[in-house]
Amino acid sequence: MTVQISALDHLVVNVTDAEKSATWYERALGMTRSDFDPGEGEPKRIAMHFGAQKINLRPVSTSKVAWFTADHEAAGSDDLCFLTGASPQQVVDHLKSCGVAIEEGPCERHGARGTLLSVYCRDPDGSLIEISSYKTTAP
Repeated sequence: MTVQISALDHLVVNVTDAEKSATWYERALGMTRSDFDPGEGEPKRIAMHFGAQKINLRPVSTSKVAWFTADHEAAGSDDLCFLTGASPQQVVDHLKSCGVAIEEGPCERHGARGTLLSVYCRDPDGSLIEISSYKTTAP
């Protein structure tokens, strides 16, 4: 039997300030925040939910003993692509209304299931955030 991955459940994004990042992900990307206690004396954590997935925001100041994590964590080193049902122009307009600078786009990119129309910006730590929708072709 071969193990095959079927979906992504959650990601951990390393940040300098979890509160500031949570506010940005709520405002700019419409994610929903939840705070949770992982138990066993570990510090409270912040998760950002979207669709059937979530992002855990891990402050880089948290010790590896308190949060089991990757060997080389660094805030601002992530490159994430999120899907939306909004048009690229709606994404641009929304980001501008939130005071978020557009890094690039709208532009075409190759996604997992076809051609994406993508708009790029950065989160508070400088991670590259791609907000995309799949390009549809007329019949």
